[in-house]
Amino acid sequence: MVIDTLSNILTNVANNIGYSEHLRVIKSNRPDLCDYQCDGVFNLSKLYHKSPIVIGEEIVSEINKIDDFDNYFKSVEFCKPGFINITLSNKFINDCLIKMDTNFKFNLKMPSRVLTYVVDYGGPNIAKPLHVGHMRPAIVGESIKRIIDYVGHKTISDVHLGDIGLPIGEVIYAIKRDNLTTSDITLEYLNKVYPMMSALIKEDEEIKAECASIIKDVQEKKNYLDYWKKICDVSSSDIKRLYKYLDVSFDYWLGESDAYDYIPKVKEYLISKDLLKESNGAKVVFINKETDKVNYPPLIFEKSNGAYLYESSDLGTIYQRMEDFNPDYILYITDARQGLHFEQVFRVCELSGMTKDTKLIHLPHGTINGIDGKPYKTRSGETPKLDDLFKEVKSIFISKKESNKNMSEEDINIIVNSILKFADLQNGRDKDYIFDINKFSDTQGKTGPYILYTYLRMNKIIEKFDSNINNLSNNIYNNYDRQLRVGLLDFEEFLMSAFREFKPSYIADYIYNICVSMNSFYQNNHIANLKDLEKLNDWISVIKIANKIIKEMLNLLIIDIPTEM
Repeated sequence: MVIDTLSNILTNVANNIGYSEHLRVIKSNRPDLCDYQCDGVFNLSKLYHKSPIVIGEEIVSEINKIDDFDNYFKSVEFCKPGFINITLSNKFINDCLIKMDTNFKFNLKMPSRVLTYVVDYGGPNIAKPLHVGHMRPAIVGESIKRIIDYVGHKTISDVHLGDIGLPIGEVIYAIKRDNLTTSDITLEYLNKVYPMMSALIKEDEEIKAECASIIKDVQEKKNYLDYWKKICDVSSSDIKRLYKYLDVSFDYWLGESDAYDYIPKVKEYLISKDLLKESNGAKVVFINKETDKVNYPPLIFEKSNGAYLYESSDLGTIYQRMEDFNPDYILYITDARQGLHFEQVFRVCELSGMTKDTKLIHLPHGTINGIDGKPYKTRSGETPKLDDLFKEVKSIFISKKESNKNMSEEDINIIVNSILKFADLQNGRDKDYIFDINKFSDTQGKTGPYILYTYLRMNKIIEKFDSNINNLSNNIYNNYDRQLRVGLLDFEEFLMSAFREFKPSYIADYIYNICVSMNSFYQNNHIANLKDLEKLNDWISVIKIANKIIKEMLNLLIIDIPTEM
């Protein structure tokens, strides 16, 4: 990583003249002045009770004396009141590009110890049609999983289907009411009956109680198991179809029901830790700490009628994951509104010691909103089904220009995916965002089609010429050329930020920045008629490595490349 290399040089120089602190270099916030900067002089000034100007000038003076200065720097200057400004040498920039091109994963440093991450994302409820709100946890979760894999760690992904909650009881109630057999249970029936029953139980407490009784029988494997299995088969097949369209996959297709075999073990474990208490007939765990400034409600482990809740099944799932995988981390990618639920579950695990050293992390995501700033709806005011959203985006993209109508179905689907995914992943995971289909389907601006169009445009240039990046000269020919090359060096910094913070938006930002630089480079440098063969080789080589990086980083955003646009 460029930043580590520069930080080590500055730190070693400072240490050699008596300042035994680490100096961290960062990307310059004034690229018109320098490439990188260091403001650690201010901290040294406090520690050593000396003027930052004196310390800064002293360090810069020593840096300029090092024997291999030109291998790294074009200039290192002190800027009052306490900044060290660094401009990289052409040699250093090009040496880094050659290493990125010739080494594994663009010279990415692999971890000294491989950690195991269980990644829990998706989480749709069986029997309920997937709508636009289900897209975000699937896309964000899949991207986070790919990023963790890419940087060298191990992932185990699980969809965690909601397959044994009250919605199933509602649907089985309707099946009984309608005198249907398992052969009558179709996707069309489920899509129709679920919203009807969901509305009905809000009006009729007796029916709601009967639905709850039905699902309790299913949980205890007493009745309705044929209905339940058929509902799960029909619904999960459709869920898999939609996830396949989004290129979202899982190692395990487990559900809440798979946790029920572990709930008795959790119950016994909590009793052994003297944590399970009786409260109004229910069994609960009190989770408040003395240091809490808010009063957290207890986790209800078992209702007074003996039924288990979502919290119980999540604890059972954690118990299962500890037994089967013993992971270093368990990540949950869900709506931010589930924050209290995970706070309760995680506190029970902490109080009981059930997860030992495993870190449990909730990665909340925001909502997808319409241009009115409210959760995304159809014109009729309903939350659109994913199928309908796919069709709408597809229709709008095709209508953008006449030639789009002649594209292959495969390419159109790839572009539809790019519109949806780049629109989502360019935003901070924890933020709400406005989904404007017309804006995000354009080939201009920060959009998936813009990225794909840039890649394909540059690929045509690469195919026209031959180059060898191993013979890259030490020349950089103008500011547009330099901006592109220096921008490519940010690869590891953006990637590792995405990994550390579990935010794919860093990668989206990096790809977009590179594409902007590439288009600016292309528009201001006339490659097609270039007679200088060394310059031609250099420029094609830089474009080639840029496109290689873009392609791999797009894969981390679950975006493929079409054959044409």
